[in-house]
Amino acid sequence: MGYAPGSGSGYSSSLEVQRGRSADEYDKKLAWLRQLLEWQKEMRDAREFMETLKIDLFTDEVFVFTPRGDVISLPNGSTPIDFAYAIHSAIGNKMSGAKVNNKIVPIDYVLKNGDIVEILTSTNVHGPSRDWLKIVKSSQAKNKINQWFKKEKREENIIRGKEMIEKELKKQGFTANQLFKPEWVEIILKRYTFASLEDLWAAIGYGALTANKVISKLRDEYRKTVKAEEFAEQMAKEEKKNRIQGKRVPENGIIVKGIENCLVRISRCCNPVPGDDIIGYITRGRGVSVHRKDCINIVNSIDGDNRLIEVSWYTANNVAYKADITVMANDRTALLMEITNVIGEAKIPLKAINARTTKDQIAIMNLTLEITNTEQLENIIKKIRRVDGVFEVTRNRQ
Repeated sequence: MGYAPGSGSGYSSSLEVQRGRSADEYDKKLAWLRQLLEWQKEMRDAREFMETLKIDLFTDEVFVFTPRGDVISLPNGSTPIDFAYAIHSAIGNKMSGAKVNNKIVPIDYVLKNGDIVEILTSTNVHGPSRDWLKIVKSSQAKNKINQWFKKEKREENIIRGKEMIEKELKKQGFTANQLFKPEWVEIILKRYTFASLEDLWAAIGYGALTANKVISKLRDEYRKTVKAEEFAEQMAKEEKKNRIQGKRVPENGIIVKGIENCLVRISRCCNPVPGDDIIGYITRGRGVSVHRKDCINIVNSIDGDNRLIEVSWYTANNVAYKADITVMANDRTALLMEITNVIGEAKIPLKAINARTTKDQIAIMNLTLEITNTEQLENIIKKIRRVDGVFEVTRNRQ
């Protein structure tokens, strides 16, 4: 459903003077823009109007219009998400899509001067996506998104924050006992004005603070208590450990029987992932190409078994692999957003997406995911199948 102009306080509230700017300067800009709006009526659309002016308005901000002609000022580079939160938090939190100049656009579309923006909302949307924090430009939108996660998912954020800290500790070669001394934790809490350790976990969980920053601060405190030689020795040991592990296990997590330090690549024709039965194919000048055993290119290989070599997964290594899937569904508003939200909630990186709609209103989406094993892939396929309107999800294989 779209936001209906005139149905509440949403659009009108956007004309308030922004904090940190002089009211007089802002009012002058708006008065000038309203005068330009009169000229706009004589043109076909807002884009033609702005191009005709042939001027650069204000390089630090962009001015766009609501469907009923109100002016919204946003930081340069803003998206429809920034626009939605400039209207009202409730609009942003229920946003399912956007139209610019009466055309559907991606949520990361960069708004331009003169664009007419309409926000589409849906009761099926249960809050913003964490990925939006990487898209929005305005501090207002970032703050409102963070507030939603802070309020709605505190327990989940606490758990996520702890997991991120544990991962960062391991990455930097420390243990919780080494760094999380009460007096050092107190320094962190005061620095970031947190009342408790749980508040710190939650902040990390919803993205207000990074685990890397916290561990780095604690490591600085740790460094003050040990001799420089001891600290350097510990860092050297960790670096050596990582180097040794890197030699023993290739980055892509594939072990080639009888060969070490061999160039290995995952074949894109069948995209094997941990759990698949695999075989290596010795290429000319490009090392070993790893395929699924039932890959059509292996089955139909004219060289037969002469260039095949035994390979296996290094299961202890948490390596990510690309997997391609195709989703087919009855097209509807917010379909793509709901599917990407399902993927995001499963903490699976979405590396690429290609979507189109047929003339019969069937949405076809080709997604590239980063997964660690077939079980994870099967689970996300099951979750996507439960999205309303989806009737087929398949893993792409040759």
